[in-house]
Amino acid sequence: VQLQASGGGLVQAGGSLRLSCAASGMFLNINGMGWYRQAPGKQREFVAAITGAGRVNYADSVQGRFTISRDVPRRTLYLQMNTLKPEDTAVYYCATGRRPAYPQHDYEYWGQGTQVTVSS
Repeated sequence: VQLQASGGGLVQAGGSLRLSCAASGMFLNINGMGWYRQAPGKQREFVAAITGAGRVNYADSVQGRFTISRDVPRRTLYLQMNTLKPEDTAVYYCATGRRPAYPQHDYEYWGQGTQVTVSS
């Protein structure tokens, strides 16, 4: 299993970015996937998740601004981020595993991360 995250960059506050995570060796309509982020000096935190059945949930801090989705044939996970704020600045990681859902956030596989920087 390999996860390759991309799409990060520098954007002004209020702008948008779309992150992608290419997942080789996984079946996105079976396996749960998630996005996490880690800001400098802070612990990694949950951002959004999608179960194998397609159920989604979000952290309160991104609810209404971020959208998690997937393209099953392309085996790619997305995170559309709108109305970005400086506090969204972090390295964003995608994660997955063999189970259909991860309520305990204990994914087996993690990508390398992509940097998102939001300027004020």
